[in-house]
Amino acid sequence: MRRRHFMRLLTGAAATLLPLPLRAQRATKIPRLGVLLYDTLQSDPSAAAFHRGMRDLGYVDGQNIAYEYRFAEGRLERLSSLAAELVALKPDVILALGGDVAPDAIKATKTIPIAFAVSTDPVRAGLVASMARPGGNATGVTFLQDELAAKRLGLLKEAAPQISRVAFLFNPDHVDNELREAERGTAALGVKLHLAEVRGSADLNAAFDTAARAGVDALYVVASRQVGANVARIVDFAAKNRLPLAGGWGAWAQAGGLISYGPNIGEMVRQSAGFVDKILKGEKPAEIPVQQPTHFELMINLKTAKALDLAIPESFLLRADKVIE
Repeated sequence: MRRRHFMRLLTGAAATLLPLPLRAQRATKIPRLGVLLYDTLQSDPSAAAFHRGMRDLGYVDGQNIAYEYRFAEGRLERLSSLAAELVALKPDVILALGGDVAPDAIKATKTIPIAFAVSTDPVRAGLVASMARPGGNATGVTFLQDELAAKRLGLLKEAAPQISRVAFLFNPDHVDNELREAERGTAALGVKLHLAEVRGSADLNAAFDTAARAGVDALYVVASRQVGANVARIVDFAAKNRLPLAGGWGAWAQAGGLISYGPNIGEMVRQSAGFVDKILKGEKPAEIPVQQPTHFELMINLKTAKALDLAIPESFLLRADKVIE
């Protein structure tokens, strides 16, 4: 007993002889968060939204959190090696922003916890076993809600009742349920979908040609990174061809499309910070349910409606969260 008491005293005395900064470092270890991005830190709007969420939760870089960034600068082929670099640093958590980013992070590690924010279906993409019980080392938020597609198509028909042939602009490599769900609503609405595939900017002209040959009278855009990178070109095509356009996020109506209906993406990404916080506080990703959007914003561009000679019912305008004039 005397020896144990002596060793405790010796250990305590040695600790007091350490320089104060070193003693503080030992007392409070700052958790490290690895962040994997598709674009750059400056150009990725999701990064800014996530950092707002972290600040709202009280995290300050260099004080109680340390960030390690890796970004692919828009080059998809770099994500795998960048994910491996992050894993080698052994951060406490990895954040993956994007449905094209998260798979590489999950392939790189089965032990380090991962939080994600994606526009894909996490189950179909293999990110989690189920929404309620992810089951692995990853969880987070998805912007998808299956019933949105049919609802969005119905809103487009309500705003532009004359439409019957709708160009369905989508990236077939993006893992979502939009086409399946949209097709369920076509019969009741009296519309037919004409598929126009866009895997990247190089496919846009061919997609526009497909739509023109089909004689479409409206345009439905499925949100994905590759499609979203071409908002201006797609909205310009719709305007020149007098096509009412419906998109999933506010950016489409703000850019000149007729309507948008979907979640607030910035808010959803901001909420992914809560998953990082839960994991840092000891919760297991396998047991944290994936979060889906519960609030959806309807925006209508009244200036575009007037250019298309559409008389939008007052009842429709009253339901809109934002009317752009």
